[in-house]
Amino acid sequence: MVRNLFTVPMKNMILLIVGLKGEAHGYEILKEIENLTGGTWKPSHGNLYTMLGKMVDEGLLEPREEFQGRRRLVKYRLTEKGWEWLRESNEIALRSLYLAVEYHERLREKLRELGYGKEISKEAVQKYIELLDGVISILQAKREGLKRTLEELGSS
Repeated sequence: MVRNLFTVPMKNMILLIVGLKGEAHGYEILKEIENLTGGTWKPSHGNLYTMLGKMVDEGLLEPREEFQGRRRLVKYRLTEKGWEWLRESNEIALRSLYLAVEYHERLREKLRELGYGKEISKEAVQKYIELLDGVISILQAKREGLKRTLEELGSS
């Protein structure tokens, strides 16, 4: 079940990883996907390299061969089309963030009503608070940046 949660956004995860790193080879991407999913999912090498090949064919990634002694490494970087895909995905993700939090809280309440809720440990509550504090901090910084942009647009 967990694996199915990540197969659809795999393309976006790859683009995000490569975009933030500048370029990356397959094993780096594989390890970073594992980190992003909290170790709950690790795509097979075959699935990853098939996806990378498709993304090269689609014009989203550009491969570059590099040799370390006899060992051949293929590093990938984003093309203009890849950056555009990532930009559009990022805007959708931002719009979806609010809905995701809202649905999360509504589902937790529904599960509690139906008797599927469980007692939460003090440590779990503390981790949840830390997570929410991190989200709030990111959103506050984004809000302030957008306010400045709006002020700049108003003065021009």
